[in-house]
Amino acid sequence: MPKNSQLKCVLLIGSGPIVIGQACEFDYAGAQSLKSLREEGIETVLINSNPATIMTDPTMADHVYLLPLTTKSIVEILKKHPNIDAVLPTMGGQTALNLCIEADEKGIWKDFNVKLIGVDIDAINITEDREKFKQLMGRIDVPVAPAKTVTSYLQGKEVAQEFGFPLVIRASFTLGGSGAAFVHRAEDFDELLTRGLEASPIHEVLIDKALLGWKEYELELLRDKNDNVVIICSIENMDPMGIHTGDSITVAPAMTLSDVTFQKMRDLAIKMMRNIGDFSGGCNVQFAVSPDENEDIIAIEINPRVSRSSALASKATGYPIAKIATKLAIGFTLDELENQITKSTSALFEPTLDYVIVKIPRWNFDKFEGSDRTLGLQMKSVGEVMGIGRSFQEALHKATQSLEIKRNGLGADGKSYTNYDQIIDKLTHASWDRVFVIYDAIQIGIPLSRIHEITKIDMWFLKQYEELYALQVEISKFNIDNLPKDLMLEAKQKGFADRQIAHMLKCLESQVYNKRDELNINRIFKLVDTCAAEFKAETPYYYSTFEAEIEKADGTRYVDNESKISDKKKIVVLGSGPNRIGQGIEFDYSCVHGVLAASECGYETIMINCNPETVSTDFDVADKLYFEPVFWEHIYDIIRHEKPEGVIVQLGGQTALKLAEKLDRYGIKVIGTSYQSLDLAEDRGSFSKLLKDNDIPFPEFGVAETADEALAIADELDFPILVRPSYVLGGQGMKIVINKKELEEHVVDLLRKIPNNKLLLDHYLDGAIEAEADAICDGENVYIIGIMEHIEPCGVHSGDSNALLPPFNLGDLVMQQIKDHTHKIALALNTVGLINIQFAIKDDVVYIIEANPRASRTVPFIAKAYGEPYVNYATKVMLGEKKVTDFNFNPQLTGYAIKQPVFSFDKFHNVNKQLGPEMKSTGESILFIDSLKDDIFYDLYARRKMYLSK
Repeated sequence: MPKNSQLKCVLLIGSGPIVIGQACEFDYAGAQSLKSLREEGIETVLINSNPATIMTDPTMADHVYLLPLTTKSIVEILKKHPNIDAVLPTMGGQTALNLCIEADEKGIWKDFNVKLIGVDIDAINITEDREKFKQLMGRIDVPVAPAKTVTSYLQGKEVAQEFGFPLVIRASFTLGGSGAAFVHRAEDFDELLTRGLEASPIHEVLIDKALLGWKEYELELLRDKNDNVVIICSIENMDPMGIHTGDSITVAPAMTLSDVTFQKMRDLAIKMMRNIGDFSGGCNVQFAVSPDENEDIIAIEINPRVSRSSALASKATGYPIAKIATKLAIGFTLDELENQITKSTSALFEPTLDYVIVKIPRWNFDKFEGSDRTLGLQMKSVGEVMGIGRSFQEALHKATQSLEIKRNGLGADGKSYTNYDQIIDKLTHASWDRVFVIYDAIQIGIPLSRIHEITKIDMWFLKQYEELYALQVEISKFNIDNLPKDLMLEAKQKGFADRQIAHMLKCLESQVYNKRDELNINRIFKLVDTCAAEFKAETPYYYSTFEAEIEKADGTRYVDNESKISDKKKIVVLGSGPNRIGQGIEFDYSCVHGVLAASECGYETIMINCNPETVSTDFDVADKLYFEPVFWEHIYDIIRHEKPEGVIVQLGGQTALKLAEKLDRYGIKVIGTSYQSLDLAEDRGSFSKLLKDNDIPFPEFGVAETADEALAIADELDFPILVRPSYVLGGQGMKIVINKKELEEHVVDLLRKIPNNKLLLDHYLDGAIEAEADAICDGENVYIIGIMEHIEPCGVHSGDSNALLPPFNLGDLVMQQIKDHTHKIALALNTVGLINIQFAIKDDVVYIIEANPRASRTVPFIAKAYGEPYVNYATKVMLGEKKVTDFNFNPQLTGYAIKQPVFSFDKFHNVNKQLGPEMKSTGESILFIDSLKDDIFYDLYARRKMYLSK
């Protein structure tokens, strides 16, 4: 029982739709927290408006409310559940904290006799109000940068005059650095100050002296009611101060910090946490350190909640911060809790790492045309990846291989920049691809001292890069037949992919793979164990590395592989990699449900993924977790090691789907819909032939591979024409063109970005209504789980449309066509599992836009709206354990559910906000209405054509 026996029922506030600055790390935290509360027999009530997450699954809490995150919703819940004793707001990011403060100011918690746990209001106010924070730091003797708080334009001008430039403007009570900016020149100050004041909900900004070039560090702490404090992890930003930590490449543990300074930093962090308020839970503290021998430390900020970094720190150390923070919030102390990994040591034991973690953010600038791509104080990334290795170099390579941006790692892939001016410019104006550009700079001979002078990145990191390039030069002197074993082993230990080594040796990737096999240089797997193997770890959470062979006394040689193979039948589920626009948390939801369903069918489940923010990479979701890039070489080695029955690819979005061809070619079974069917649906030409054979209408089209072919097709079709590349997600590269000039420009641009692609040119059905259906098929029977009608007209990407479930004004004739087409297509594609089909409706004729035989963005939404576990059912169908007819489908929905997209345009000024065929939304919320007379529906319907861009 929890130590606080008065707590019987707890309300947890979620973080709402995903926006830049607040992504699925809070789904992970919330899911862990709910699990933690229920273990102690506490009744849980959850409010969150995001339908795409695991957290809002009906199995996660005793009562799940998919309601807007407002005080009105909170009151509604508290009236329904008068037994709620406490509210835990620290798992839902800034959204939950802000809502908690608002409810406190309105006296709601007091009225319903609900106490706040895990943090206190004073702590939130002190840490969010820049002026109060600065005053407190002064009282407890913690150094901070010279700064002043201002609430008006005039005050701001005075402070700028006093401090001089460069300056930093930070808005109070915002998330992901919204409203923050560097001001280098007096002429930019007015605009940036106004922007900061407007971004802050209390119209307050802090202006401080810019600590440009200082090193940045973060510490993750936990504290209990007896004032025990543990430091879970130290994180060093490879990028210096001036780039938001969410946009920085970060490394754990800290690499370039002297022990003396680290101890000093620990003491300061503990002092800060103890002084901001009397609460038990998690905390994240950020520091700047001067880049000289003095190593002066300055406190930047403290967040009394779990954060993006605590998700990273949890995955980096295997120490489940949110889970333990929840136990502390309900009254346990650290010494009473067990370490979740070893099961034999206490949670008061600080993790020790015998490996290195590198996190690299993932950006989506291509979706925000005209956006400023320079990195700064305002976060712009939409997701992140993490690499685990035995060295910084190996972890860095694994992280770059996880990004899915058509790079095989650092250098050695023929994609390096070679123009001196371009490289200098990208280093000077911190670019999203700076992690690669540093390597390119060394490659063309720019000295490290110059790179350091421009980027202020610590020399230790730059020397690591230099060593990698030196190794590339050395390997390039050989060919595949005479490459020495020690050089091959060194390249693998430093994380170079077989593809990169093949590039250096001018041979094929398969030749490098075979040579490695021949030399017995094989990938082995190590445990993430929180305690550097001092205690036995019970949880199967692995990363790969390479080791030299050890020779025993009897002369036999071996390498120490910690991943032991069982004789159970196994299933691998491929994850969806980093979050991005077009492929978000909804696929993680599907992967987790796939794993749980396979487990129910008696399989040992194996998860492969590299996204530190998600529930799928939690150590207790699958039977075995491989925290590895979803990159062919890594996957193939795991499959050879584990020998599964097959691999599920249709739950991990385009990331997993793209690997189906390789799996098929190497004779590995793709579970569910076959690779041939997946490919047929992707290949626009073959798919249209299938539609023709089945008498299903589709817009007139042509397939082009050159600009000339495209122009010839345009003579046959009428403008406007929709141009679409094959094998892409989230409508990447799609555009509606209205004349030959636009067509030529767009086709040339597309083929430059995606060479050898087949482009589909459709006659665009102007003014058509768009709808989509999701279904489960077992090869013989089809069950449609949901049909949704989009409020915006055809031409706005389905991910950016407001959509209603069920449809609101499609007649019986149209609905019947949708059902017939869905059945026919699912069966013609030999679908086994899930399928999503999109339709355009014009003059009562239903045309097919596309079909995707995989999990889609809308499946979690439909599952939440109808209260049915559709991914669980679909997985059992894929595994051949059940037929569609074995399930007792019983969807429950009164009225309508609306899927509302959420955008993060506020992070990008001067960006075209018009919507079109390319997806731009970062998240979504669900809203239930009783009837079409609801004002919200009326408002959405009235504005439906406003944003359409051609």
